[in-house]
Amino acid sequence: MSLDARLSRMLHLLIHMARAEGPLTSEAAAVMLNTNPVVVRRTMAGLREAGYVSSVKGHGGGWSLTHRLESITMLDVHRALGENRIFALGPANPTPDCLVEQAVNGSLEDALQQAEAVLLRQLSEVTLADIAMDFDRRMAGLCPEGVAE
Repeated sequence: MSLDARLSRMLHLLIHMARAEGPLTSEAAAVMLNTNPVVVRRTMAGLREAGYVSSVKGHGGGWSLTHRLESITMLDVHRALGENRIFALGPANPTPDCLVEQAVNGSLEDALQQAEAVLLRQLSEVTLADIAMDFDRRMAGLCPEGVAE
């Protein structure tokens, strides 16, 4: 089973957009994410509808952030992308006749709900600015002071 990497990809892209000097084209974003421009446009549509980015068509156009990184959380981006299912685990049969399977489903559902609540709370506490600062710290470790990049 392949992972749904939309959240990771969009977090990556939004931080690049914040540091870009001008709009980022779908073509440039596609190269960055190793995908194609149609996938970028389709995925960015949810972020545009949520008001986190805007787009301008034509020469000199592209995607731009409409909010500062400090005001966007990982949860905001997750929600803008459609709140896809967090876990791939689930019942074999959601409405079983077997009482054992009903008990299994109940226990599994409780565990998944608790785990999802913890994850969503953590996503709500991390801003894109936090991620960008982590990048800056990592970059500083690779490029000691006085050494050109």
